Amino acid sequence: MSSSDEFDDPFSEPVDLEIGDSLDLHAFRPKDVQAVMAAYLEEARKKGFRIVRIIHGKGIGVQREIVRSVLSETGFVKGFKSGDEFSGGSGSTIAQLDI
Repeated sequence: MSSSDEFDDPFSEPVDLEIGDSLDLHAFRPKDVQAVMAAYLEEARKKGFRIVRIIHGKGIGVQREIVRSVLSETGFVKGFKSGDEFSGGSGSTIAQLDI
C-alpha cells in the first residue's frame, strides 16, 4: 500500500457512528456527502426522529445544494428549511421526516 492510499481510505473496515438528530458533514469528504446523507436519513428515520439538523457550513453553498438535493429526492422527507439563528442559520438545514 502506498502512502497516498492510506490517506484515501484511513479505515480498513466500516466505522459505526451513533445516530443522533444532527449530522455534521464537516467530517466527510465532499465526494461522500450524497451517500452519507442518504444513509443518515434512513437511519434517522429508523430511530424515529421527526426533525433532523444537517450541518453543511455556509461557504459558497455547494454542500447546502447537495444536502437539499438529497432531501428533495427522499420520499419520506416532508420538508426542509434553513436553520434559525439558534441552530446554525444558513450553515444548516432542518428537515422534517415522515416516520
